[in-house]
Amino acid sequence: MKRTSFAKTIDLNSDLGESFGAWRMGNDAALLAIVSSANIACGFHGGDPDIMRGTVAMAVEHDVAIGAHVSLPDLQGFGRREMAITPNETYALTLYQIGALHGFAQAAGTRLSHVKPHGALYNMAARDAKLAAAIARAVHDFDPALRLFGLANSALVDAGKAIGIPVAAEAFADRRYCADGTLQSRREADAVIKESDEAIAQAMAVAREGHVRAVDGSIVALQADTLCVHGDGAHAVDFARQLRAALEAADMGITRPH
Repeated sequence: MKRTSFAKTIDLNSDLGESFGAWRMGNDAALLAIVSSANIACGFHGGDPDIMRGTVAMAVEHDVAIGAHVSLPDLQGFGRREMAITPNETYALTLYQIGALHGFAQAAGTRLSHVKPHGALYNMAARDAKLAAAIARAVHDFDPALRLFGLANSALVDAGKAIGIPVAAEAFADRRYCADGTLQSRREADAVIKESDEAIAQAMAVAREGHVRAVDGSIVALQADTLCVHGDGAHAVDFARQLRAALEAADMGITRPH
């Protein structure tokens, strides 16, 4: 029997809908049976209208919270290359992508619950207060009830709080951290944790103890409302299933942020 009562809860999110045309990435259908929030690509780094529509439909079927995964306009680079972009441009591209996904959500009889920047935009907004404020303002102006997902202890979370929208501080199960609480650059070979046991141990330390061990061995305080599991790895579904089981075994329920 599935448990319904837990001592504590946490959100489990995944970046989904990142296929494009005939090219397919990940097993979104399987992940949507495991996670509680889906960040759906809006066409700038991945996704296309058909993929967006289909991913929204699957999220509705699984009662998973739907969020706009907004990105820099870099389809070829999968949104992972930094660009020189002004706050005004950041505001506009964020608003544009939220609106695109909102159309599919409304047509499916549901609504968006959150917004999460992707890749380079996410990391840029984590450290640049002006870009962070532009993203937060776009979210607020579209719908102040939308929740903004951002790296825990970052400028993006601060910007959401400053403008008065709900926020979710995010941590990563499979990414290594620097001593300042930022993510280790993907340009470095060991930035992604490939061993499931190590990634689960990191996620459990964040969820239960509120800290993460940085690459230099230091302990970084980190309170997270949501944990991200990436959906594009070869073993992504198995890992997400193992992580959910480990959290529930530790008396932590999986639910969207409140």
